[in-house]
Order: sequence, then structure tokens, then C-alpha cells
Amino acid sequence: MGARAQYVVVENGAWQRYYSHWAANRVVDDLLPGPVAATRGFRANQEIDEWLDDVWCEGAALVDHDRRTLLWFAFADSWADHIAARAVLARTWPGWDVRFAHDGMGDLTHHLGLGRYLTRAPGWFETFEPSGFAATEYTEPSSVVSLRLPGGSVRAWGSDWEPIEHLAGGPGLIDLLVAAPSTPALTDMPYGGVHFDPQARTVSLWAVQTVTGIHNWPLPRWENWSLDFRGDDHTQQARLLPTDFPLPRPPLTAALRRLSDGLDTPPPGNGPLLAHAAAVRSPEGTVPVVNPAALIPHEPADPTPAELSALRTTLDALVVGAEVD
Repeated sequence: MGARAQYVVVENGAWQRYYSHWAANRVVDDLLPGPVAATRGFRANQEIDEWLDDVWCEGAALVDHDRRTLLWFAFADSWADHIAARAVLARTWPGWDVRFAHDGMGDLTHHLGLGRYLTRAPGWFETFEPSGFAATEYTEPSSVVSLRLPGGSVRAWGSDWEPIEHLAGGPGLIDLLVAAPSTPALTDMPYGGVHFDPQARTVSLWAVQTVTGIHNWPLPRWENWSLDFRGDDHTQQARLLPTDFPLPRPPLTAALRRLSDGLDTPPPGNGPLLAHAAAVRSPEGTVPVVNPAALIPHEPADPTPAELSALRTTLDALVVGAEVD
């Protein structure tokens, strides 16, 4: 139980890890005020001497003051929420290389020179033989998948799978795509997209979420294929999609306002959640035990009045820009 987050602070050639049992959905909020406030908040949490793995770590950030680099990942509720957060961080971390850690913990440990496998058990990338394509009847799918056909035209579908799952299925998925029925045009942006070009033997992928393993190309069964990883940039696939299947362009105003409203919202208390968990009926002869780490509340970034004022000014300017756009 919990939404575990790990923080790493690098300064003067040394690095230290911190842990919060409840902060995975607060990573962005803690980063928004800038490097000084974020570092101060991270150091207020529990110092630990271990790494969370890719399974248990649901959000993380590495703040490298020596190289002025920020790496972070956390689940966004929507494409707009991710892009809004990126827009704010670009302004509140001036002069920093701000990057979303698409490879999850692998990007953090790689940055420290520890490789990408430190937090991954053998066989961590699970492949499967698809029996069908996860086409969806919904207009708000997880992914958009496109395929260049032999004649040069492109077809596209909405998919219930996350972007990386299409690669875990191997090239055999392409034959299933050809036979798949059409899906409704999108009404909202997906979390990512995959484009297959069998003639060029190229896969292109973008995502606003983690795609663990994307830097370990070729992934199993994709030997002799090249990967064009676009980060969170959807524009190339948008240009390839047929005219009757465009990617929507939702406004960022609502997402930016949610970030602004969050400045006045403290982290929720975990008392009611713990009480509910302890009250769940347990199998006979067992007693529910609460993880001691769950009893420690998250210490959020606590920006100074000047830091908070600067952040509000940034958010206000971005909201105005989004409304004009």
C-alpha cells in the first residue's frame, strides 16, 4: 500500500537517496518551485541507502546540482497534465537540462554510472505472443498505433495497450494490425504512440509515460529493426496519420490550472487510508500489519514566499498563453 517515490540529490561529487511512501503522485508538485525548494523538500524526507526497483517505485526524481540536470518520472493523468508540467519546469529550472526519465529507474542509475539493470531482476522485460490486437471502441485510448502499408498509405488505430506493450508483442503484431477493423477517431490525446514501417524495418515510438527498456534496443525479436524513439514528441506521428484519424490538440489551460490549484492543497493525510486497511477482514488466524514506512507522512516541498510568488507568476503567464493559443 502506498505510492512510493525515490529522490536522489547529487552535489559536490556525492549523491544521496531519499524515500517517501506516499509521494509518487506528488513528484511534479515538489519539483515545480525549482531546484532549491525541491532539494530542500527531498532532504526533509527519509534518507535511505537502497534503491527501489522498477516494480515498487512509482515516481522518482534525480537532482544533479553538479551537472545541472533533472531527471524525473511520475504518472500523469493525461497528456495535457504531462505537457503542462513540462512547460512549468522549463521555466522554474532555468539553465537546467530537464528530462523525463522514460526508462524509469534505469535512467537515474545510468546517469550515476551504475548501468540500467541495477533495479531490474533477470527476465524483467516480458514478451508475449499476441493472439489479437488490442483495438479499442473507445475514443480515449492508451495509445495510437499506425502502420505504413506496402502501397505507402498509412492506417491508424486506437489501442488499449500501453506503447511499450506493442513492442513486447514482437513484429508478429503487424500481421494482426493489417487484419484489424477500424477504430473510432480520437477525442483526446493518448499517452503515447507507435508507428510501424515494415518496408524500412523501423519502429517509431513516443510517450508521456515511462517505457521501461526503451534504451535496451534491440528488444527481443526486433533484431535488424531500427528504433526511432521520439521521447514525448508526438508531432512526427501526427504528420503521418491519415486525415480522418488526426491526433486531437487539447488545450493546456485546465491542466495548468490544476497545477496552480495544487499549490494551495497540502498532501492528503494517510490516517483514514491506514484505518481502512487495518479494518479489512483478514483470513482467520491472521493479523493485519501496517508497514512502518506507511506511518511516516510525506514532507512536501515548502517554497519560501519568494519561490511561491515566482511559481505563481510562471503559472499565470502560462495560463494566459494557453488561453490565447
